[in-house]
Amino acid sequence: MSTSMRAVELVRFGDADTAFAVRELPRPAPGPGQVLVRVLATSVNPLDLQTRRGDYRDELELPAVIGNDVSGVVVETGPGAGDFQPGDEVWYLAPIFAGQGTYAEFHVVDQDLVARKPARLSHVEAAGLVLVGMTVWEALVERAAVRPGERVLVHGGAGGVGSIAVQVAAALGAEVVTTARARDHEFVTGLGAGTAIDFSAGDYVPRVRELGGVDVVLDTVGGDTLARSPEVLADRGRVVSIVDIPEPQNLLAAWAVNATYHFVFVSPGRAKLEAIGRLVDKGELRPVIGAVVPLDDIAQAHTLLEGGSAGEGRGRPRGKIAIAVHPREAADQ
Repeated sequence: MSTSMRAVELVRFGDADTAFAVRELPRPAPGPGQVLVRVLATSVNPLDLQTRRGDYRDELELPAVIGNDVSGVVVETGPGAGDFQPGDEVWYLAPIFAGQGTYAEFHVVDQDLVARKPARLSHVEAAGLVLVGMTVWEALVERAAVRPGERVLVHGGAGGVGSIAVQVAAALGAEVVTTARARDHEFVTGLGAGTAIDFSAGDYVPRVRELGGVDVVLDTVGGDTLARSPEVLADRGRVVSIVDIPEPQNLLAAWAVNATYHFVFVSPGRAKLEAIGRLVDKGELRPVIGAVVPLDDIAQAHTLLEGGSAGEGRGRPRGKIAIAVHPREAADQ
């Protein structure tokens, strides 16, 4: 096996078309308790856009390989890493801002963070589900503790996180309300939403109130959307936000409804992945892949996620944008 690998490095903060460079780097080697994985697919997330722009410049030194989703095949194990064998198909979330990222042909990770890939998913699909799936699981199950019969409002149901949140909330037995553009209403109701509200046509709050309010709000937008969450909450409702809050928020209205707030920055771990995998195995969850681009075109993937010119004027694709590191193998199930 070659001692080098192809990778995409972030070489400067700024626009996607000037930020990255494709380079040959040394292939990493697994240490104690670690596995070396041949990355077949990864994906691009809003966190990647923020990192590229320089929002987290204090967390990494350039040049750096970024990215956190992996679906691939174990090729080597380190001392004491007995949970997996070469040839095992795996998926995992790489630790955020800790070591090399996943825009590369190989990646080393502690075996405790790795799970076996669901057989029903291709590697492209699996890579598109890792971070968003774990985020949604932590938000709706571990934090909000959604119960059957509750009503859940998911903002941005056609997006990468939202499309998974709608499905997970429905699988938990909740009545799902989501915001999405009118053109996406059939899509989000097909995922399990009972009510879709066109956020571009006016204020969503009166419509949600007509339904009787909601028990849980999943905020994927931040800003005014987060600030207005108490206006749609039932008494003792819960708000879970996955968005950075750069500006102070006035949450006094939350007192009137005895609201509980949770702010989620997802952490890696096998247990969450295995739980998500069980939903996949039961046919209750399927990732939505809006576009697949090759590793060398990371800049295009970032531009697509931003809804720029690469989207041909249509805005960002529905669901996730996956990166096929090895396109032919990544599409195999």
